[in-house]
Amino acid sequence: MLLDTFGRQAVDLRVSLTDRCNLRCTYCMPEEGLQWLAKPDLLTDEEIVRLVTVAVRDLGVREVRFTGGEPLLRPGLVAVVAACSELEPRPELSLTTNGIGLARTATALREAGLDRVNVSLDTLDPEVFHTLTRRHRHQDVLDGLAAAEAAGLAPVKLNAVLMRGVNDHEAADLLAWCLERGYELRFIEQMPLDAQHGWDRSSMVTATEILDLLRARFTLTPEPSARGAAPAERWLVDGGPGRVGVIASVTRPFCRACDRTRLTADGQVRNCLFATGETDLRTALRSGADDAELAALWRAAMWGKKAGAGIDDPEFLQPERPMSAIGG
Repeated sequence: MLLDTFGRQAVDLRVSLTDRCNLRCTYCMPEEGLQWLAKPDLLTDEEIVRLVTVAVRDLGVREVRFTGGEPLLRPGLVAVVAACSELEPRPELSLTTNGIGLARTATALREAGLDRVNVSLDTLDPEVFHTLTRRHRHQDVLDGLAAAEAAGLAPVKLNAVLMRGVNDHEAADLLAWCLERGYELRFIEQMPLDAQHGWDRSSMVTATEILDLLRARFTLTPEPSARGAAPAERWLVDGGPGRVGVIASVTRPFCRACDRTRLTADGQVRNCLFATGETDLRTALRSGADDAELAALWRAAMWGKKAGAGIDDPEFLQPERPMSAIGG
C-alpha cells in the first residue's frame, strides 16, 4: 500500500498525460503559453500503462484519473484508457478535461472503458469565456458536455473557478444551468498554482463567499452521507436530488483525509499537489528497474508526505511547477 507516516493511504492516482493545453486560462498560464516538455522527456504510452499497472496491482490504487495540461491532446489517450481498463482489479477510470475535442472522442473513450469525466467550465457567457481563456471555444465545451452525456460518461461533473469581478456574478446561474441538465457542479477556490506566481489570497473568491452567492437563490443542506476523502464538501440543493460541491483547498484544506498520489507527464511522483519535491520513476524505469523496485520508490515517496499543504504557513512556497505541469 501507499502509506504515509500519518496513516493515510493513497488509493486515488492522478496521471498527467501532457503539460500542453489549448487554452490560456488567466489563472493558470500567461497568454504566450509555456515552454512545453520535450517529447523524449514524456512517458510513452507503454510506460504510463506500466506505472499505472504497478500502482493498481501492487500498491492498492483503486481510482485513476487522467489529467493534463489537456489530456485530450495526448494522441494515445484512447489506447491508454483501454489498457488500464483491462487491469485486475479494474480501477475506476475518469478524465479531467477542458472539454475541447470531447465531442469527437467521448464515444471512443467510453467504449475504451472510461467511466466518467470532469469538465472545466467557468462561465455561461462566451465573451467572459474568451476573457478567462483567451480563446473563442465556448461552444466546443458545450458540445463536449453534450457528447459526454450522450456517450454515458455519467455523472458528468463540471469544475468552475470564480474570479472576482470577472465571473463571480454567475455562481447561481451556473448552478441553475447544471441542475437543469443533470450535471454535478463543483466550485474550486483559485489555488496558488499559476505559472505567473501572481496568486493573491486577498483577491480569491472563498468558499464562504461562493456559498453566500448560491444561498441568495437556493436552499443548501449539507449532504447527509459521509464526505470521506472526497475533496468537495457537498450540499443538497433545494432538498435534492440536485447537489453542488465546493473544493476549498485554501480556506478549508482537507489534507487530513487526503488519499491521492500523482504522476506527472515526465514520470515524477508527487505526494502532494503543493509538494516542492518529486521522486523520479522515469529514470529508474528506463534504467531497467523491475516492478518491485518501482513500487519501492513509489512507497518511499508517499511515506515522506507532509501532514498538510501548509498554505497558511508564513513560509509556504508555491511549487515551481504550475498546475498545467503537475496535473489536476
